[in-house]
Amino acid sequence: MDIDTAIPSLIPEDTIFSDFLILDQSVKGRRLVYLDNAATTQKPLPVLLATRHYYEAINSNIHRGTHHLARTATEEHEKARIRVARHLNAATADEVIFTSGTTGGINLVADILALSGRISPGDEILISTL
Repeated sequence: MDIDTAIPSLIPEDTIFSDFLILDQSVKGRRLVYLDNAATTQKPLPVLLATRHYYEAINSNIHRGTHHLARTATEEHEKARIRVARHLNAATADEVIFTSGTTGGINLVADILALSGRISPGDEILISTL
């Protein structure tokens, strides 16, 4: 049994490649393969379009203003948290926190653990290199 029959794809390969426009290029005569997702993840077309819409029509701080754009940005942010919570089967959207990236997320968790007294000097925290 080969990998293609052992693990059926949920999304057809051609759909995946059509969503990631950056992968539609060749390097040394072969299709580009990008494996550096820990550093920067490539964005699918729906994300690029949603981001463009945000910057063209909504761009504002969230939870910090009362003007139209701030309210709209806050509403869209909270709707996104609800959608992500449903997708992850979280109990509530309050369990979803968006961060700027992995490093920021890990630092946030470390700060929360330290400030809450759940860790103390001398405690050891094991993390994966992945």
